[in-house]
Amino acid sequence: MGHLRIATASTETSAQRSASVPIRVLLGVDHQLMRSSLRQLLGYEQDIEVIADAGDLPSTMRVLRRERPHVLVLGHRAPDRSRCEVIESLRARAPDTQVVLLTMEDSPQFAEKARDSGALGFVLKDRADSDLPPAIRAAARGDEYVSPRPATKRGKLEHSRANEEESASGRQS
Repeated sequence: MGHLRIATASTETSAQRSASVPIRVLLGVDHQLMRSSLRQLLGYEQDIEVIADAGDLPSTMRVLRRERPHVLVLGHRAPDRSRCEVIESLRARAPDTQVVLLTMEDSPQFAEKARDSGALGFVLKDRADSDLPPAIRAAARGDEYVSPRPATKRGKLEHSRANEEESASGRQS
């Protein structure tokens, strides 16, 4: 586990959190350089406080239970399980903590699966500098945030599905 800065654990939900209280964030990311960069990036945000970081999934689980952050930024690879299974497990263990998935996978289908598994945020690693702070804020409010590329692709995918369904229903008439 990386550097750990302890803050008092909170039992309040995102709806109860006042605007003056910073959003408590746990960085669960494999690579130390990425964790350090994200910590530095988020350090410029007055309403976001990185309370801890963890370099592997077991450490993330321990810190999550102990610190109860408002938002978990999840960037771990899970070689023995799918990331969606990991998200479901994390959400079951810490239902008041929202999950923002940090990934290189630029796929609207994966973004949809992650959302269905309980992640409110889907941020591409190459867009973390611009997309991660608003994704954390959205997740803390209980809102969804998807990086623009997968969101645009997802919109096209949903539009394509709607057209296919419309065509299929027209053929059945």
